Amino acid sequence: MIGYVTLGTADLKKNAAFYDAIAKEMGVGRMMDEETFIAWGNMDGAPGVAITQPFDGKAPSVGNGTLVALQASSQEQVDRIHAIALEQGGTCEGKPGDRGGGFYAAYFRDLDGNKLNAFVMAMPG
Repeated sequence: MIGYVTLGTADLKKNAAFYDAIAKEMGVGRMMDEETFIAWGNMDGAPGVAITQPFDGKAPSVGNGTLVALQASSQEQVDRIHAIALEQGGTCEGKPGDRGGGFYAAYFRDLDGNKLNAFVMAMPG
């Protein structure tokens, strides 16, 4: 149902490096790259993530309770994505770990304060 998610950014170039590093770990690249908008993913694949300078010219804002979840392929990839996010200047919002019911996740914020997580669902064993 979801085609893509777009987050506002105050500094497209600086935040692009943050998302380039995470996208590389997830095996995707930029699928659109415009002057005020960049999107990552595959055109005919799973939903992508984009950042944009707000169309109205006002400062971007972070939604209270808003979160973008990035589906990883393994717990190890969740760990790597979290580490990459922090290496790229993001902030930790919850270290990688089991959240119950086979849900393994790590939470972080990008350079503009947007909250994301990387997660994987594993069958309880």
